[in-house]
Formats: sequence, C-alpha cells, structure tokens
Amino acid sequence: MTTPEQQAGIVIRPFTVQIPEEALDDLRRRLATTRWPNRELAGDRTQGVQLATMEALWQYWAKEYEERRVESRLNALPQYVTEIDGVDIHFVHVRSEHEDALPLIMTHGWPGSVIEMIDSVGPLTDPTKHGGTAADAFHLVLPSLPGYGFSGLPTELGWDLARTARAWAELMRRLGYDRYVAQGGDVGAGVTDTMGRQGPEGLAGIHTNLLVPALNDPSSLPATGEAERAALAALKTFQTSGNGYFIEMATRPQTIGYALLDSPSALAAWMIDHDTDSYYKIASAFVDGRPSGNLTRDHILDNITAYWLTGTGTSAARSYWEAYGPDAPAAGSSPLPPPRIPVGFSTFPGEIWRTPRSWAEAIYPTLTHFGEAARGGHFAAWEEPELFAAELRAAFRQLR
Repeated sequence: MTTPEQQAGIVIRPFTVQIPEEALDDLRRRLATTRWPNRELAGDRTQGVQLATMEALWQYWAKEYEERRVESRLNALPQYVTEIDGVDIHFVHVRSEHEDALPLIMTHGWPGSVIEMIDSVGPLTDPTKHGGTAADAFHLVLPSLPGYGFSGLPTELGWDLARTARAWAELMRRLGYDRYVAQGGDVGAGVTDTMGRQGPEGLAGIHTNLLVPALNDPSSLPATGEAERAALAALKTFQTSGNGYFIEMATRPQTIGYALLDSPSALAAWMIDHDTDSYYKIASAFVDGRPSGNLTRDHILDNITAYWLTGTGTSAARSYWEAYGPDAPAAGSSPLPPPRIPVGFSTFPGEIWRTPRSWAEAIYPTLTHFGEAARGGHFAAWEEPELFAAELRAAFRQLR
C-alpha cells in the first residue's frame, strides 16, 4: 500500500490489536464486583435497561464470553493507522480481488464501532460468494471515528462532523482513491451527509440508512400520508422519551464518562439503552437466547468489550457534544447546501422512525435510490449484513 503520499512523508502504518492480559484481569475483577440496583418498578424499558437483561448479559460476559474475540476478529482483517489533523485514525482496509471494485468508505456510529461492520466485509468485497456479481464489488475502508475504538483521542475541541468528513476525504486521498463513494448510519450518517454537502474531489455518491437531517425540523417535512404521519409520531416519541442518552452526551459527556470508564456493567447498560427495537432484540439475545439476525450475544459483547478495553466511553460521548452540543448546529442541520452528487437511502423496518420516500426526496433533491429492506433496524449492517450489502450494491450500481 505504498503511495506517493507515503513517499512524501505521510505514513500509513500497519496495525495489530494487542490486548494486555492485565487489562482482561481488570475487566474480570470489575465485573465480579458489580453493584446492582433493585429491580425497576415498570414492567418494560420505560425506566431504562431492565435488571433481568443486565443480569443475563453480565452472566454471559463474566462466565462464558471469550475475551480475546475482539483481538482475533479485528486481527483477521488488514488494519492501519495514519495521523490526520493531529489524531491517529485507525481503519480497516480490505481491497477486493475484483479489479474494477468501487472504493467505499463506511462510517459507524454510537454505540457502534468497526466491530458492527465486520460481517458486511465479505458481502461487500467478495459479492460473488454472497449472491452478487463481480461488478458489485467494493474496496472497503472502515475508519474508527476519532475518540472511538483504536483511533486516537482528540486533545482539542473542534472534532465535529465537518472536521471528521474532511479527514475521511484526506484518508481516501492518501490511499490513492481518486473516485469513491461513502456510506454511514447513526453518527456515521451525519458524517456521510456532511461529506456529500462538502463535495470533496473524488466523492461520486453517498448512501445513508438514517435520515439525520429529519431531526432538525421534522414539522417542515411532508405529513399528508399514513407513512409520513407514522414517521412523525415515532420521531416525536424518540425526542420526548427515548433520547436520554443523546441529551446527556450532547450536554454533559464528561459526567456520564466517569461511570463509563469505571464500571463495565455501567458501560454495557448505557450502550444497549439506545432505541426500543434494538434494546428488545439485545434483551432477547441474552435473556431468551434468541438473537435477531446477526445480533448475537457474542457480537454484542464484542462491541461493548472493544469500548471497555480501549477506554473510549468518555471520548465517544464527547463526540456528541461536538456534533450536537449547545454550541453546535441543531441536530441534523447544516449550513451547507444539499449534496449535488447522487444520494442513496435505505430504510429498515426497526429503525427509530421509518423514513418515507417523500422525506428522503425533500431533503435530497439528487436522490437516485430509495430502498425498503424487509428486516433490520438501527444497526442494519450489524443485524442484517447480507440485506445491507444488497442495498449498497443497488444504491451505487449506476455509479460504476
């Protein structure tokens, strides 16, 4: 992977995850000394993560989970680190064996990481083994957001969505990709939307599976049909009773961060209390032993364990303060005009709100693909990697 930029002094370093045994000993000790609250008084998740869910998760994590899975799963993929704007950016880079593959940079969100995208690597880079053709192949770049996973922790203010979007464009330039596409969900959808609006040289199209701009002013969006009214109602429910994590991290990330770095059980509870659909799927995986698609106990704990072992609970929370805090633009808003390049969007039935096509068209005048998946939720790439990959193939097919 030697490029002209490396020869000019810009270094891209191979990276291997190496977890010290002492870190695993510390995790075991802290799990063993977990202090439990009494059982919630509501019969559902109204008061937050239910005690039975956490006890089942703890039991598997402390007694059965293979702690070095994070290490082995990531080290099975080519990983690298490069410094961009003062921060070491960790990324997975898997080049397809198919010569005409389309370069794709894909961004995770919170409480996700590159872990949630591992099982989409095969379908995206080697589609001939997953129901696609060689013409559907991607060269795949999976960066860890600054302050997440194995990327460096920002030491100054200013790592908002726009700065991250510019860093991603620089990363693709360093890798020698002069034409590429971008995808994201959750926070990654905000980064990808911003990339599309910035329009860096070489970016040919974007795709998201969360309509982040709808958070800004949903009342301005079409509301004449049943699907639109249902989306508005779901979004209102999220904004009034389901976004506690969002408000805390956007306003007081350091406060919650002390608990996230001190107690693995607190970190796990905080991370699974995201949205109703994914919470109950996670609860079912641990309490009933019934995973939803690829959202298994091991895969869920891979992601939580990665946060714990890298100590990035607080720094990841601070990314919300940067992107959506008191001094940031309103959630989902942007001073930049809509993208001028093709935009693809896919909606999944378990998402926080199911985006109607009219909303996607109102926000993205250059919308060229609107997909409606049969299964999956907020963590679409994680839960349904094959369906997710099929959506990306369809969205970007015309750009090849």
